[in-house]
Amino acid sequence: MLATAVIGNAYDVALENFDTAADALELSQDIREMIKYPERVLTVSVPVRMDDGHIHRFEAHRVQHSSVRGPAKGGIRYHPQVTLDEVKALATWMTWKCAVVNIPFGGAKGGVTCDPKHMSQGELERMTRRYTSAILPLIGPEQDIPAPDVYTNPQTMAWVMDTYSMTKGYPIPGVVTGKPISLGGSLGRNEATGRGVFYTIQSACEHLGIPLKGATVAVQGFGNAGSIAALLLYDAGAKIIAVSDSTACVYNRNGLDIHGLIQLKNLTGHVEGFPESDPIEPIELLALKCDILVPAALENAVHADNAASVNAKIVAEAANGPLTPAADRILERKGVFVIPDILCNAGGVTVSYFEWVQDEQHLFWEAQDVYNRLERVMKTSFRDVLKIHLDRKVPMRIAANMLGIGRVAEAVQIRGIYP
Repeated sequence: MLATAVIGNAYDVALENFDTAADALELSQDIREMIKYPERVLTVSVPVRMDDGHIHRFEAHRVQHSSVRGPAKGGIRYHPQVTLDEVKALATWMTWKCAVVNIPFGGAKGGVTCDPKHMSQGELERMTRRYTSAILPLIGPEQDIPAPDVYTNPQTMAWVMDTYSMTKGYPIPGVVTGKPISLGGSLGRNEATGRGVFYTIQSACEHLGIPLKGATVAVQGFGNAGSIAALLLYDAGAKIIAVSDSTACVYNRNGLDIHGLIQLKNLTGHVEGFPESDPIEPIELLALKCDILVPAALENAVHADNAASVNAKIVAEAANGPLTPAADRILERKGVFVIPDILCNAGGVTVSYFEWVQDEQHLFWEAQDVYNRLERVMKTSFRDVLKIHLDRKVPMRIAANMLGIGRVAEAVQIRGIYP
């Protein structure tokens, strides 16, 4: 994937998408000024003693974009390419995402510029605890609730929860979501993003008259979201013809065995060398003729230079911001049906909300209860966005942004401005 710096700044993309939807909603300049920009931005230095004894300083951020509709909510990512603008963009998208699925949260995001693949478990724990201490004034179950994101996981959230709880003197499981089940996590949380992607793809196929059984699918990115979505699609009878991760891309026109591929990924950490598959270049995956393309890697994967080669009927954005505005325009002209990220991948934050509710009421649900509630939320939200798309004759992304931004604008109008 090309670096963000080469093809555009993620935050500029987020602001451009906001302006397009705000224009369609005919929002006043006063409302735009109140909801467009982050409420709080914190950048911190995170000194960590590494295993060899030396101190390494990491730069890290926490951004709260909005608390208009409820506590801020958003993941923490560990990645070498983390920048403040990227975190601001992701926090902005989280605000609209929470509003699209109509849960009472605003948007936030955190990130540490690091390479977790070259850090030991001890180094990751010390960095996580130090980072948590640095952002302590911003987070809390009624303020800002972190969750896992790129290269963070339930163990990371356990360290965040423990660090926060130790400073308060008593356990506070609701400070994070995506925790281990033994610490107050929710059943169904691990697969929630991929399951939400699956539900929206089901809805899109139904709308377009494409049978899901036998549909051909290419998945770019085989992490948590991409692998779960691929598995659910495979079990529903779809044919997964190509999958890529950060190391390789495997292809079989007759379909890959996704259960076996996940076993290989869990065993080796990559998909390279999967039996009964051919290696292809990752850029070729985006151009494969298929019914459904699932970009599930990082942002800006499809841009002005490669969008014209996309040969799918549906693009389901499992990742955040995988299409640039220029790519959107190209795919719109090609007649590709895009399920935008703030709808498509909102399953994660939806089940995070379910987890937070369970923690707050100290009463936990069965996995099937979580799945049923998630399916209702995702399919209702899809119908809400689709209605705007059809009634207003705007692309699905603009429709989703109109729904989310409109709900935040309504809330800020009702609340007013203090003092």
